[in-house]
Amino acid sequence: MSIRQFIRHVSAAVLLGAFTAAPAAAQDVTLKLHQFLPAQANVPAKILDVWADNVEAASNGRIVIERYPSMQLGGAPPELIDQVQDGVADIVWTVVGYTPGRFPRTEVFELPFMVTDARAASAAYWTMYERHMQDTDFDGIKILGTWVHGPGVIHSTDPVETPDDLRGMKIRGASRQVNALLDTLGATPVGMPVPSVPEALSKGVIDGTTIPWEVTAALKVPELVENHTEFSGAMLYTVTFVLAMNEGVFEALPADLKDAINENSGLEFSIFAGATMAELDGPARDIAKDAGNNIVTLDATQSAAWAAASQPVYDAWIADMQTQGIDGLALLREAEALMEEFSAAD
Repeated sequence: MSIRQFIRHVSAAVLLGAFTAAPAAAQDVTLKLHQFLPAQANVPAKILDVWADNVEAASNGRIVIERYPSMQLGGAPPELIDQVQDGVADIVWTVVGYTPGRFPRTEVFELPFMVTDARAASAAYWTMYERHMQDTDFDGIKILGTWVHGPGVIHSTDPVETPDDLRGMKIRGASRQVNALLDTLGATPVGMPVPSVPEALSKGVIDGTTIPWEVTAALKVPELVENHTEFSGAMLYTVTFVLAMNEGVFEALPADLKDAINENSGLEFSIFAGATMAELDGPARDIAKDAGNNIVTLDATQSAAWAAASQPVYDAWIADMQTQGIDGLALLREAEALMEEFSAAD
């Protein structure tokens, strides 16, 4: 047993003892929710707070969820998934790609030009989590929601219209697969969590960043760069998120409080979260437009040229999955079919 597993088992046992030692009527629970964005940013305010408020209401006030934005419990964003496993936080929201390669099956939704609709992708992601990831990638973690954001956009100091325009540019990549795409297209990928982007842009550490429109307002990106490149049809990329809970803490809850959490989590919540992020792209894009920034919208033909140039990323990912005993091509085809099925039924 690893040190981390030992700590998790001990923490769960202590917590379970605390619950069972108290009378049933006194089993009120306070849970700490930790994440990396300011409280007023879109995801905390319009997704995480909605979820937490709903859970509190469903528990008749017996669950209280304390919200800790901007890494207030300490550590850096890439540490969030360890924090929820180790019990530093009871619940975390995080970018799966902050720990590159650790959750390989999730990357099927991060491949370039793979996703066309955040709702369909979030639904497929949850379905594939239950089928393929629950007992593998996320074994030992209680996953409450899985979703992706809307279209990934390039925000840069100089205009970008063709893949060749990226050559020599230092671009912040959002995940391992986005970094692979940037490298394939000739850019120098620079990995960093979202909160580090404004300073990196202002100091010239990077020449641009890949992020969806939705978060650009909170990061003041339209004030730091004047050029934005968006695509038609399938998205340049998207990123996978999870809302995760310490498994021991969850299992120690009384059955009715488990129900309060489960009833507000899962497939419907995942679709809600992905849809909400995508819907928030528009208002943020308007800020850049109103500022007079240069928004380059590539048409279908131009976007197809980028998609063709990105094919080596697929080949490399499938080969990498094979070395890990994972059938990447099968995951890819299943994800495509599920997204198509959801879109057709919607």
